[in-house]
Amino acid sequence: MNPALSIVIPAKDEEGSLSKLHQEIVAVLSHFKTTFEIIIVDDGSTDNTFEKARGLAIKDRRVSVIKLRGNFGKSIALQTGFKAAKGAMVITMDADLQDNPEELPKFIEKINQGYDLAVGWKKHRHDPWHKVIPSRLLNNYLIPFLTGIKIHDTNCGFKAYKKQVLDNLNLYGELYRYIPIFAAKNNFRICEIEIKHRQRRFGKSKFGVERNIKGMLDLITVVFLTGYIKRPGHFFGGLGLLSFFVGFLIGLYITYLRITTGSIQYHQPLLFLGVLLITVGFQLITTGLLAELLVHFNQKDTDVSKYIDRVV
Repeated sequence: MNPALSIVIPAKDEEGSLSKLHQEIVAVLSHFKTTFEIIIVDDGSTDNTFEKARGLAIKDRRVSVIKLRGNFGKSIALQTGFKAAKGAMVITMDADLQDNPEELPKFIEKINQGYDLAVGWKKHRHDPWHKVIPSRLLNNYLIPFLTGIKIHDTNCGFKAYKKQVLDNLNLYGELYRYIPIFAAKNNFRICEIEIKHRQRRFGKSKFGVERNIKGMLDLITVVFLTGYIKRPGHFFGGLGLLSFFVGFLIGLYITYLRITTGSIQYHQPLLFLGVLLITVGFQLITTGLLAELLVHFNQKDTDVSKYIDRVV
C-alpha cells in the first residue's frame, strides 16, 4: 500500500545533518495518523552522505535512498525524487536543517484545505547578504514584473504539493527555483506559509554568485515557457514589430532631413541603424511565423486530463 505522504530531500555533502533531520521528521509525523516515506536523493556527494543515508534506510524501512552518478544539480535531484514518490502529497525539504520539520503540520493542513501547492516563506532569513539581497530583488521586483506572479520566496526549498502539480513539471538547470511560477501559470491553487528559518549547523552553502547569473537566465526561459510556448509568434512577432517600427521612424526622420536639408552626410550611422532595425524586425517576424508553423504541425491531440481538477 502506498504511503499518503512522501518527503523528498535532495542532499549534497550533508553527512552531518541527515541523522538529526530524520529524527526530527519522524518525531513530528509520529503525531499524525498518516503513512509516510522519506526519499533522500544524493546528488553526487563527495563526503559520507550516501553512507549516512543508507544507514538510515537500514534502520527505518520508510527511508529510501537514491544515489545519482554525479552532481547533476537540484532540479534533476528533485525530479528524480518526484518520480520515485508514491504519496498523493509530496513535501520537499532541504537537507541542511535550515528547514524546521516542526513546520510540517502547516503544509499538510494547507494541502488538506484544497491548495495544490504550499510555498514556504522565510521572512527572516539566516543567510549571508550576498544570498539574501539578490533573492529579495528577484522575488519582490523582477519576477512580479516579468510574470505577474507575486510570491515572496519562489526558491524556498520547503514546499508541499499535490501529485498532480508534479506531473506537470519538467525541471532542469535552475528551473526548480520557479516551480510556483509554473504552477500558477497552470492555474493551480497556491498559498504561502511563513516559516522559521534556522541557521546552518553543518557543512557550508553550495551556491555562489554564478548561481544568481544562471537564475536570471533561467527566469527568461521561464517567461518564455509559461507565456509563449504555445504562441511563439507573439513573442518574436512583438519584438519584430517593435524593431521594425523604430527603424521605420528613423527612416522617416532621415527622409525628412534629406528633403529639407538636401544632405544626410552627418547622419549616415543613424541611417545604417534604421536599416538594421527594419531588417532585424523582418527576421524576427519571420522567425515567429516559422515557429508557429512548427507548433501547428507538431501539435498532437491535447491531453486534457492534466487540466482537470475534479469530475462530479
